[in-house]
Amino acid sequence: MPMREQARLAIQAAHEAVAAAGRIVVLSGAGMSSESGIPTFRDAQTGLWARFDPMQLASTEGFRSDPRLVWDWYAERRAGVRAAVPNAGHLALARFAAARPGRLQIITQNVDDLHQRAGSPDVIRLHGDILQSRWLDPCRAPEPCDPATAEPERPPHCTQCGNLLRPAVVWFGEQLPPDALTRAESLARQCDLMLVVGTSGTVYPAAGLASLARDAGAMVLIVNPHASDLDAVAHQCLRGTAAAVLPLLFGD
Repeated sequence: MPMREQARLAIQAAHEAVAAAGRIVVLSGAGMSSESGIPTFRDAQTGLWARFDPMQLASTEGFRSDPRLVWDWYAERRAGVRAAVPNAGHLALARFAAARPGRLQIITQNVDDLHQRAGSPDVIRLHGDILQSRWLDPCRAPEPCDPATAEPERPPHCTQCGNLLRPAVVWFGEQLPPDALTRAESLARQCDLMLVVGTSGTVYPAAGLASLARDAGAMVLIVNPHASDLDAVAHQCLRGTAAAVLPLLFGD
């Protein structure tokens, strides 16, 4: 059978699986956002930033050592996120969710807001929100410090206790938000179909959600132009990008 016909039949089978599933969970990774022009973590280390070790730019230790360096790198990444727009994959998921309330839940490893801007409700964000900030340390002031009152420096700091604001993302060595992870694991155990989109499957515990879903009886589909560490877990792998494949799976 010609490769093109094989691909068409694979898409058709996956579309039918989506249509039949009562509870669908989508786990999205960096590949989904990269189609909107947001570089992956590694790709963001280009130009001026190529000479820095990832631990310098994405760890508590690196931030404490050179807070301005880390803040400026994230400022550049934030600007890229704000300039990006949701792609056809984001929009396909949002349209499906709007037309069929309660059937689809998105869990993302991405720290941008493209799913939300596309219109998807209640996205579970495992790795945080790059557009938000939080205090580096617990507040030391008599009254809780308000991030909105921080001095606008690089990085901003609290006028009461000197605490620094940092990006509200998960850095190396940090745990995922417990509530988000608990919800994600619960959804993985309860879904009929898990669709893994644009993730390499190397970052845990998020990558373990696919195995959790399959062990609980769900069908696992992967959408990725490249092979990933999760291919062995999947019932079916579709070689293509999120923007190209998701409209075919979630369209009428």
